[in-house]
Amino acid sequence: MKDYTCKGTKIIDVRKKGARIFTFFDAFLNKISYFCITNITLMNYWFVFHKNDVLLKQTADGTYTIPFGDSCPFCLNEGAHVLNVTPMADGTLVNALETSENVDSAGYEWCDLRKSYYKLSPELYQKAGKCHELLYWDINTQYCGRCGEKLVMDTEISKVCPKCGKLSWPLLATAIIVLINKGDNLLLVHAKNFKTDFYGCIAGFVETGESLEEAVQREVMEETSLKIKNLRYFKSQPWPYPCGLMVGFFAEYESGELKLQDDELSRGGWFNKHSLPTIPEKLSLARMLIDDWLERNK
Repeated sequence: MKDYTCKGTKIIDVRKKGARIFTFFDAFLNKISYFCITNITLMNYWFVFHKNDVLLKQTADGTYTIPFGDSCPFCLNEGAHVLNVTPMADGTLVNALETSENVDSAGYEWCDLRKSYYKLSPELYQKAGKCHELLYWDINTQYCGRCGEKLVMDTEISKVCPKCGKLSWPLLATAIIVLINKGDNLLLVHAKNFKTDFYGCIAGFVETGESLEEAVQREVMEETSLKIKNLRYFKSQPWPYPCGLMVGFFAEYESGELKLQDDELSRGGWFNKHSLPTIPEKLSLARMLIDDWLERNK
């Protein structure tokens, strides 16, 4: 509901004196506000998750969207915790919640959050990622790290301890990812934690006390024993699996003999741009780096 504020020194002065005209005006606004609250139904996007799946609704034209309405698409359990998330760019309200059961609701279907990239609009996919991150934080941040008291919500993205006042915010794990080229060849690697057979870029988490550029240099040296030059920023990407931020770079080979880090990488090497191995899906920053480089180096 909008906050009605009266501007102008004369009105403010009159109110301070308790004049009847302003008392009448206040009463009038109260009636209008009551009418608005009781006669307008607020429509919301409902981002509902079960583990790593998000609930989607298929529209009449075959496309997909997030459930939209004045209430959750299924009955909530008593005491269910619903997060109010930052509204969409057009002002549409956003709610997020986690359900412990794979609810079967007619007209809806569950979809892996990563796969929803191919079904949702970019705006809804990105908002789904933010909701998923906030729910992960909410579930895993229940008690104060200083005194052990149960935390309560303070803002949409913070909690506060009612006992000692300590604020808690969502943690963000920042990681760098870099595509290195040596002429027409790209350095691509397969990490041991990859679930499929694709090859990606050198990547790793930023450590406390180092810059993004220092993190790139360190990760490249640790994983490949190579030195790089001409480091250039590309773009960043939220990575809600579960709470990451990927920061992408391009770099060129400078010196060194390729030696892969055994405990991190299973295989890798230099691949000519005309004979690349299987590369990551289009939703990943690694793929965006590769596609951008190939487009500029045809």
